[in-house]
Amino acid sequence: MPTVHPPAGQAAHFAAIALDYRTAFELAPVGLVLSRRRQIIDCNNELLHIFRAEREQLIGQSFAVLYPTSDEFERTGERILARLDAHGRYSDERVMKRLDGPGGSELFWCHVTGRSLDPTEPHAAGIWAFEDLSARRKLRVEFTPREREIAALLIEGLTSKLIGKRLGVSPRTVDVYRARLMRKVGASTTPELVNKLLAG
Repeated sequence: MPTVHPPAGQAAHFAAIALDYRTAFELAPVGLVLSRRRQIIDCNNELLHIFRAEREQLIGQSFAVLYPTSDEFERTGERILARLDAHGRYSDERVMKRLDGPGGSELFWCHVTGRSLDPTEPHAAGIWAFEDLSARRKLRVEFTPREREIAALLIEGLTSKLIGKRLGVSPRTVDVYRARLMRKVGASTTPELVNKLLAG
């Protein structure tokens, strides 16, 4: 069978496509990260903008630098392991930390989606997208790390039983935290609490 050679200009075309992938990565309207073992291997310009960081502050660093506390980083890692779907995909909303905010490190709501490249080894390598939700959801009340976790899971629509299972605590403990959240935001029902959390 004869060998088929691409037309003369096609090699240059394929080279241009490869260049376009890098351009698309850098100019994507959401923050993008390539990770290995929960370390940032590469990120795009939007991620640097979202977290108010310089590239040197993130490349080679653990994702832990973007979390309010090391405990939240660890617990989020455990949640990811427990909730990956069959294709290695994961999504949630969580509170994260900018590296350089006015008056110190600013906390903000962030929507995170991503996938593990090998679902059998979830943290080995992944692709993650970050969307800053602070324009429509402000953090006006100080929450503890556990309150932030429970608030995020309530927004997802989980019951006390499911939240307890996910976090490894009893449903009664979740109810105690829910009551604290309701007092802090001035809500009298769970739907009102969720609405206030969504509205900031």
